[in-house]
Amino acid sequence: MLVGCASAPSEKDHSGRYTIRQDRAPDGNFDASGLKDAQPRFEEPRRAGNKSPYTVWGKKYSVMDDNNGYVAEGMASWYGEKFHGHKTSNGEVFDMYQMTAAHKSLRIPSYARVTNLANGRSVIVRVNDRGPFHGDRMIDLSYAAAKRLGYQGQGVAQVKVAAITVSPDGAMFVANKPFGGAAGAQVLAAQKPTGYSVPKPEPKREPVAAKLSAPEHPDSSTVVAPAAQGVFVQLASFSSNVAAENLIRKVQNQVQTPMRVKVADTGSGRFHRVQAGPFNNEQSALQAQQLLQTYGFYETILLTDSR
Repeated sequence: MLVGCASAPSEKDHSGRYTIRQDRAPDGNFDASGLKDAQPRFEEPRRAGNKSPYTVWGKKYSVMDDNNGYVAEGMASWYGEKFHGHKTSNGEVFDMYQMTAAHKSLRIPSYARVTNLANGRSVIVRVNDRGPFHGDRMIDLSYAAAKRLGYQGQGVAQVKVAAITVSPDGAMFVANKPFGGAAGAQVLAAQKPTGYSVPKPEPKREPVAAKLSAPEHPDSSTVVAPAAQGVFVQLASFSSNVAAENLIRKVQNQVQTPMRVKVADTGSGRFHRVQAGPFNNEQSALQAQQLLQTYGFYETILLTDSR
């Protein structure tokens, strides 16, 4: 039987509330192929589930002031039957057959497009829970969403998460770009930051170098990267080192933050990735990402990489 990677409960020990000791997939062969994406809509801000900061297993986390422009890469897990029918962090009832997710810092309820970087599949989920609080995992999807993305068997996958925001008039945005209609049928690929020219951009996304693997025993509450790893904000990727160094100088003329060029040899050639960091945790990287956005660098992503 398949075993998922569930979100943690709140700081108190609520293990007695669950009738199943270890999370698992539902019995039978659930067909998720016809399951539709969550439909983003405007929802009034709520207090439930958005307390900030909050503490889980002795570690403090913060909720973002808003989700505008949030784009990050990291590890996704899934949760299923153990939590099915129980309340989420904002008081809704978790349904493993619906397109939902848990995230540590996005405001809830909200929406996000999640893309499996291994196969290119994408789904839209409604974020209505907190977690995951295990190891290096960034987002927990419902079993149904994980099956749509094709990773329910292995339990975890490297994904890209882009928050979808909806204004009161119904206008939708992802990564600060208009979203919906024809544009909603595809993932909005990362584009160059405004104000500079990108010669020979990286032609296709390659797996991020030195990603963190899922822990063999997922019982740790920390999401801080190991000493040999760090969290980075990646601004762009070039085939030319000169172009990468020019961008670094441009950024450092405006923002005082550590920068580097990470050389990556891929199946499509050698690329020079412009990254800010390293940061010790996701929260620090998010703050740097938001600062970069104020200077016009909108299309950035968060990722875990070797220092």
